[in-house]
Amino acid sequence: MYKTIGIVGGMGPAATADLMKKITDMTDADCDQEHIHLLIDSNVNIPDRTAAILHGGENPVPELLAASKRLESIGADFLIMPCNTAHWFIPALECEVGIPFLNMPAETARLLKEMDVETAAVLATDGTVQSGLYEEALRAEGISAIYPDDEQQKTVMSLVYDYIKRGILDPAQLPHDEMAAICSSLRARGATAVLLACTELPVAFDIMGLYEDDCIDPTSVLAGAAIREAGAQLRPGVRY
Repeated sequence: MYKTIGIVGGMGPAATADLMKKITDMTDADCDQEHIHLLIDSNVNIPDRTAAILHGGENPVPELLAASKRLESIGADFLIMPCNTAHWFIPALECEVGIPFLNMPAETARLLKEMDVETAAVLATDGTVQSGLYEEALRAEGISAIYPDDEQQKTVMSLVYDYIKRGILDPAQLPHDEMAAICSSLRARGATAVLLACTELPVAFDIMGLYEDDCIDPTSVLAGAAIREAGAQLRPGVRY
């Protein structure tokens, strides 16, 4: 009997659907009954996390907490969130919820340590970058973090907010060449792993065909960690 996974979602809906699909695709199961019970609260009322961290925007903790408690009340054994920036608020949530959270930045940093990565590029929202979420997690594993420059960061933010969160998924409309150039420049600066550390970015990179062998998808890392925490097995051949 597997543990039940609770997904605090809605940040955004496409990223939530992506996480659910990855858990399903990555689980070693031959029939419906061998999959993991997932409880999903796609709470689109959660205020923007970057705005809250950097610009005094509405506090997302009340809605995050409401979703977490709902999932706990209906049987979730542990919680995961398909939003990197939201992990900044986990300490405030853990004080009020009786079940644990899996931490996506920490799980990703541990994987990079196993891969012997020394320098990782972090593509993320301004909130995730400036909060230091990944820098702290990577430093704990002895890994250096590098980031896009200011102009490149504007392109990353635009990809997330002006395209994927708005539902613009036509590859012809997305900034393919600009993102490819950003990744190339980060590799030239010494990155041996490129972290797609906003949950909209794996969706975008898949659409644009920008995945390379050194691209690491924290959403997939979180999915794998959740599968193991639930007591299930990864499907043979699964790669993050």
